Amino acid sequence: MPGTEVLAIELTSPERFTVYVDHVQGVDHALCERVTSVLGDYLREYSIDVSSPGVERPLRKPAHFRNVVGRRVALRTSERNRLRGEVVAAGASSVTLQTDGESVDIPYDAIVRGNLIEEAGKR
Repeated sequence: MPGTEVLAIELTSPERFTVYVDHVQGVDHALCERVTSVLGDYLREYSIDVSSPGVERPLRKPAHFRNVVGRRVALRTSERNRLRGEVVAAGASSVTLQTDGESVDIPYDAIVRGNLIEEAGKR
C-alpha cells in the first residue's frame, strides 16, 4: 500500500502480535482493515492487531530518530539498560541522547526498543 510504513511488529503473546503502521495521510480504521486483510494468511495461526503508533510511537529506524530530534524518548538496550532523554542528534549509526546532564551515544544496533515520550502540553 503506497505511503504506508510498518513502524514495528511486536509479539504480545505466542499467538498474538501487533503491527504498528503509519501513513503519510494519517492512520484511520479503514487503513488498519486494509493492512489486516493483506496479513490474512497469518490470521489462521495468529491473532493480529493493526494500530496507529499513537503518542508513544515506536522508534526503530535511524529515520525515526532523525524525525524526533529535540523530543524525549525512552530506550532499552541489548545490555538491558533503560534510558530516557532528549534526542540531540541522530546519525547514520547511532543516536545521541541528553540524559541526566550528559550526552550519551547509543548505536542503533544496541537498541532493543525505542519509543517517543509524549509530554503533557508539548507536541
